[in-house]
Amino acid sequence: MHDPMYWMWARACQMLERAERMQRDFYRVESVTTRHVAWQPPADVLETERNVWIFVALPGVTPEYLSVAFDGHAVIVSGERHLPVELRRAAIHRLEIPHGRFERRVVLPRGRYEPDYQEFNHGMLVIGLRRTGY
Repeated sequence: MHDPMYWMWARACQMLERAERMQRDFYRVESVTTRHVAWQPPADVLETERNVWIFVALPGVTPEYLSVAFDGHAVIVSGERHLPVELRRAAIHRLEIPHGRFERRVVLPRGRYEPDYQEFNHGMLVIGLRRTGY
C-alpha cells in the first residue's frame, strides 16, 4: 500500500469523515429546556464613513425568539431557533442548520454609536448604527 494515490485518497476520506462527525457534534439538537448557548450565528460587519452595518443570518428564527441588546462597545444578538414540534422525534439524516439557544456578540469598531436602523426579514437581521463620535 505504498501507492501515493491510494494514500492521498484514504487520507482525504478520513478527513471528510472527521469533518462530518465534528459538524454533527457541533450542531446537535438541544433540548428546549437547555439554557446554554448552543451556537453562534454568522455575522458580517461593514463600516462606512458615518455608519456601521451588522448583518446576522438567522434562518428559521422567528422575531418573538430574537433579542438585540447594546452593551458598551458591542451588540449582542441572542435568542432561540426551535425544531418544529412535529419533527422533534424524526430520524435525522443531515442537520446543518443549528437549533437551540444562540448568542452572537459583535464588537463594534472604535467610536460611539447609536441605533439608527433595524430590520428582520427572511432570516436576516440588519442593524444600522450611526456614528456619534470617536
